[in-house]
Amino acid sequence: MAEPIALAALALDAAFGWPRALYRRVGHPVGLFARIIDGCEARWNRPGHSFAARRALGIPTLLVPLVLVAGAGWALERWVIASLGAWGWIAVAILAWPALAQRSLFDHARAVGERIDAGDLPGARGAVGMIVGRDTAALDESGVARAAIESLAESFCDGVAAPLFWLFLLGLPGVWAYKAVNTADSLIGHREARWRAFGWAAARTDDLANWIPARLSGLLLCLAGGGGWHTLWRDARQHASPNAGWPEAAMAGALGLRLAGPVAYDGVMHNKPWIGESDSDAGGGDIDRALAIYVRACLLVWLIAGGVAWLR
Repeated sequence: MAEPIALAALALDAAFGWPRALYRRVGHPVGLFARIIDGCEARWNRPGHSFAARRALGIPTLLVPLVLVAGAGWALERWVIASLGAWGWIAVAILAWPALAQRSLFDHARAVGERIDAGDLPGARGAVGMIVGRDTAALDESGVARAAIESLAESFCDGVAAPLFWLFLLGLPGVWAYKAVNTADSLIGHREARWRAFGWAAARTDDLANWIPARLSGLLLCLAGGGGWHTLWRDARQHASPNAGWPEAAMAGALGLRLAGPVAYDGVMHNKPWIGESDSDAGGGDIDRALAIYVRACLLVWLIAGGVAWLR
């Protein structure tokens, strides 16, 4: 039953994203996870605790939302299928829909490109600041475009490929358990002193959850971009993350650009290695090219989901 659920959820997300009116009224499920994690962090991640204690307390911070979400997903899936019978898969698809971010990723990256094309660099910085964690106030046009393309590539895994992978594998509890882990990693899974110990469990679990999807994402982006294989194999491991480098290297190779490189977080410059074949810097037009690759990669995901549904 997972295959028609996946296709229906993809269709709903492509058509509507997560509507602003709905967001204003009820928010988004990820916001609930964030509130739980923030509450645990405020209570347990105290400077007076030892490194070992903070690492240990980070485990229940991850497990609380993970168990709650997986349990709720399991119960809801069983209930709607038992209640609605043959039509229950439609309800499950609706419940899985908010876990996907095809439309949202496209819209956010396109907004950055539109600001650059209009010559509005401050507006472009503000738009890209909504989707990246780095400092954006001093970015030039190339830095803004590069940040948008990197986010689009990495988020193809986090927002499309990985949720679908876990939906196929474990159904509704699987996709929402993944989103709980990914949210925890984005909030506390950092290397800075405040998070290094407390966010260890979230970061390592997210690494594990994304290991296969990240590599599949790199392959799909190379297929969609008609190239980039050499850069993928050479540079995927250049990234500090064991997973993010795969889609980023694939996108850099497909576009013939360099991505990553030095970047500032909270005023501190980090000299990250470059990823890519050339010394060419990104521009506004390259965001459009990246979006075209992204759309084709999403279509490949649709074809895979449809093919598996047909075979079964």
